[in-house]
Amino acid sequence: MKKIVAAMLMTAGLVACSSTKGPADETRGWPIERLYGEARDELNSGNYTRAVQLYETLEARFPYGRYAQQAQMDLAYAHYKDKESQMALAACDRFIKLHPAHANLDYIYYLKGLIHFNEDESLLTRWTGQDLSERDPRAGREAFQAFGELIKRFPDSQYADDARKKMIVLVDALAANEMHVARYYMKRKAYLAAANRAQAAIREFSNTPYVEEALALMATAYTELDLKPLADDSRRVLAQNYPNSRYLKTPWVYQDMPWYQFWR
Repeated sequence: MKKIVAAMLMTAGLVACSSTKGPADETRGWPIERLYGEARDELNSGNYTRAVQLYETLEARFPYGRYAQQAQMDLAYAHYKDKESQMALAACDRFIKLHPAHANLDYIYYLKGLIHFNEDESLLTRWTGQDLSERDPRAGREAFQAFGELIKRFPDSQYADDARKKMIVLVDALAANEMHVARYYMKRKAYLAAANRAQAAIREFSNTPYVEEALALMATAYTELDLKPLADDSRRVLAQNYPNSRYLKTPWVYQDMPWYQFWR
């Protein structure tokens, strides 16, 4: 009886071991072409975690050559699709460091920009209608920098046009974020901080629609601070650049609205 139980336990152990084999075990002896092909098939099928495992196995087993380089690029994309943003960014940075003259480096910069661009997408964002201007601007700035590097280094890249379009969206969102913060400071009666943020919006994003409101907000903030010369200067610049501005008739005032629907 004891021998039968021991045999059953041994069999169960062998079955358990075989069922927990990872890619390194089950792909032992595969040529690089098959390993890459399987990884690519998993990626195209949306099995991103499995694809990551196979790409990592390929690179560990075959660290040099075109398959390894392609696996490194695909690995970054697989992490991105698997919503592992930090892993994807690390893979992009590693590729840039290892292959600074690679023919597909423009794709990596574009992918890096995309990762940052979509990094803060969440259920909260989708359900409340919150837009880019109300989120932490760090990811937006990183995306802008990555897209900018792509356009500067590879102006004729197939990804350049889309990168330019996204940069326009990002500039507008970053300017809106500065104004979002400036409005918040005005609500809290932190007038100097509000004026500084509005001034930053003008300085950094002078080609956006938010300059008009920024100037009007500065005029109000400086008036509250009893800094008449600065308030007059703000109104003068507003009048010169926006002669039909409604703020010339009615000074800027804070309007309390739902947190996800600030007027812009």
